[in-house]
Parts: sequence; C-alpha cells; structure tokens
Amino acid sequence: MSSVERLGAERFGPAEAPAGEAVPGASLRGWLDHLQRHDRLAIAREGVALRFELAAIAKRLDGVKATFFPKPGGHPVSVVSGLVSNRGWIAESMGVGEAALLEKFQHAALNPLPWRETKSAPVQVHVHRDVDLAKLLPLPTHNELDHGPYITAGIAITRNPKTRIQNVAIHRLELTGRNRLGALLLQRTTLYYQQMVEQDGKDLNVAIVIGVDPLTLLSSQAIMPTDCDELEIAGALHGRPLDVVKCLTSDIRVPAEAEIVLEGRILANVREPEGPFGEFPQYYGPRGDRHVIEIDAVTHRAAPLYHTISGGGLEHLMLGAIPREATMLAHLRRTFPNVTDVHLTRGGVCRYHLCVQMKKRFEGEAKNAIFSAFGGHYDIKQVIVVDPDVNIHDAGEVEWAVATRAQADRDLVIVSNAQGSRLDPSSDNGVSAKMGIDATIPLDAPELRYKRIRIPGEDSVDLNSVIAAHDNRGWRQYT
Repeated sequence: MSSVERLGAERFGPAEAPAGEAVPGASLRGWLDHLQRHDRLAIAREGVALRFELAAIAKRLDGVKATFFPKPGGHPVSVVSGLVSNRGWIAESMGVGEAALLEKFQHAALNPLPWRETKSAPVQVHVHRDVDLAKLLPLPTHNELDHGPYITAGIAITRNPKTRIQNVAIHRLELTGRNRLGALLLQRTTLYYQQMVEQDGKDLNVAIVIGVDPLTLLSSQAIMPTDCDELEIAGALHGRPLDVVKCLTSDIRVPAEAEIVLEGRILANVREPEGPFGEFPQYYGPRGDRHVIEIDAVTHRAAPLYHTISGGGLEHLMLGAIPREATMLAHLRRTFPNVTDVHLTRGGVCRYHLCVQMKKRFEGEAKNAIFSAFGGHYDIKQVIVVDPDVNIHDAGEVEWAVATRAQADRDLVIVSNAQGSRLDPSSDNGVSAKMGIDATIPLDAPELRYKRIRIPGEDSVDLNSVIAAHDNRGWRQYT
C-alpha cells in the first residue's frame, strides 16, 4: 500500500462496498477507494479553510481529480468534493462505457426497484437533537459573493401528503440560523408538495441526506413525473433494492448507508432572505425571500464524510446533465424512434443547449423534434438537430453542421415568451425565448453535394510504423 493509500485509509477507512458489489459507484466509500486506486483522488493538507480555500482547491482539480479534505477549518468531519465531475467517471460508476451511459440510466428510470427497509442503519449511529449546524457540519463558503455557507450536495426527500410517495431532489440550502436553512425551491415536486400542506397551515417534513453513493446522487436528478420515488431508480442502478431506514422524527425513509441526515420541516407561511449564491449558469442566483427549513435532529455515521459540490463546477453540471439527457432521450424517442443520441452541451451549462442526433425520415421532422424537445423540459433554450454522421459531443462538429447545412431563413425556429429557467439572467423572471436550428441535410440533396471528404486509410494508419526515427540532422540528412 502506498503512502497516499495509507493516508486515505486513515482518513476515511477501508472500502465498505458490499460483498459481490457489481458496480464501482454502489457505495460512497467504495467509490473513494476506486478513485484513489486509479490516481483520481487528491488528499489535501489538514486544516484547509472552509471559506473559499476549500472550494478553490476543488475547482482547480475539477474534472481531473476528486478531493478529500481532512479536518477542514479544524472541524473533525472530513469533506469530499468532485466525486462525479467527469462524464467518463459517471459511466464507470455504473459499470458501463460512455456510449451506454444514457441507456443504462434510462433503463433504470423505466424499471425502478422498490427499496428495502431496515430497522437500524449506519447513518443513525449518532443522534443529535440539540442542533447547531455550524458545529455539527463543516459548511464551506464557495464563491466570492455567496451570502454565507451553503449545503450544496444534500438530497432533500419529501413525501406527497396524500399518496405518501417520496420525492428526491437537490436544492441550495443556506445556513441562516443555528438550526435554520434558507431554501430555493424552484418549480419542482418539492414545492408542489409544500404548497399542498401549506394551504392547511402545516409544515412539510423533509430529510436532507448528505454523503450518498454516486448512483443515488445521480438518481436524485432524474426528470420524472410526480409520485416517482427516485430512490427506486437508485435501486435499479445498484441492481438490488436500496436499503433505507425510517427517520426518527417523520415517516420519511432515507438511504441507510448515507453519511449524514438532517431531519426537519419546511415551515408553513415563513419566508426569509436567502442568497446570493453562485449557480450553474456561472452567475449568482439573486437574493430574495425564500422558504425556510428548521432542523429538529441530525443523525450520522461514525466518522462521517461531508460531501460538498462547488457551485457552477463540473460536478454541479454533470449531475444535472446525465439524468436530463437520459430522460430527454426517452421523451424524444416516444415520438421519434429515429433519434440516436442527445447531448446537453457544457457551453450551454449542461441545461440550456441541447444537441439532437437523428436519422431524418421526412422533411420537417427535425423541426418537430425541436418543438418536442422544448416540451421535454422548460430549461431547454436552444436545440440543434444534426444527422448521425455528426458527433454531438464535439462542439466543433456541431458548429460545422450549422455552418454548412443550415440557412437562417429556412432552418431557424424562434418561440417567444415561453417558460424558461429563472436562473438564466437574460430571461425575464424565467420568461424566455427558444431557438431551434435544423442542421440536417435535405433528403433530396444530390449525394456529392453533402459528401464529407475522407482520406482512405486515415483512421487505420499505424503512425509508429511509418514515422521514422532520425538523428539530430533531421530532414537535412536527405539534402
């Protein structure tokens, strides 16, 4: 065992993946061991400052290595960041190659596995009912103008007050008091459940789970209909039912193997200032009166790990992109089975700009796919449709297709005054324009007109066998 491996074992203990575990991402600590074995985990010095320094280090290593922070700011709880900041890592956590990533997630979303309840769990080894969040948790402040420390990787679990079915999501949570958090609840299921009980003057129970395995973390971001418990998608990705345990103060079930759980309530008819906070579009979400969560109890494992996501970093973007791509692919294929791939671009902050690859069957079909994509999620602001010969994961290829296959007066679609993202600073409080570009080849075009140039043997040539080694004279030896 190397010195780095020994240090890592001291910090977060040995691998705890279940015997016979099928995929590397089935446990958080097992995933950390996996990253460490493949030289993708950096271990910081002890005592890194929680204000800015921790986030600065994590951001510099974004997409290259995950980071482990022992005793940040002198706090006894260690912090991890950057766990799923690379598309290839996400595929690896599921046990598949990148080409099969969306299909794997889509299959899990369509074939969920009900969870399995246990009576005791590692996450409830320690219980705190006198809650002081700043003392219990190492809460980082990430960006320059963030109003304060934020919980950024906490998955919020709530229950439909009528059907009792759970929902899982991630919301930004600002520390605003000893046991209070300001929460931005966008137009999602959590807000819908909260509004259902608030009209009767009641609080909504919520559990905020910090430190889960990559597969459960990804599942929390699935775009699903109301009354779909994303923990069941997590079970499908694991290949077995996810073990859960009942909270101590409510009927909510949380992952038994999680690191930390905050049990509380979204207070009825209470709004307090929250923000600004550095968001995924690379701008600050503004300050405003938001919902308030009051924490009644905290439970955690022995020597727990605290996961933080750097606002606007690659982990933030990838977490949103992969589940959205998978659900968008399924959405489009219901009407267009000839759609072969989709991609939310990094330049479009993995939310706003969608590339669609399809084998067009009829003229006008690409424009119909554009409108269908706009209906798939309100965040989508721009859609470009290309042919199967265009690599939609290569921004240069997509731009080339637009440059050589599209004409603005013929292939551009604009929709005004549609619902968009409220975090898009160019929108009018979320009212946004949509743009689509059909960059596909006309079906009746002469073959040679759009024939891509190609050099025979370019892909198969063995450069090592044809590039000769020469002495210091180089090319001059031939003159």
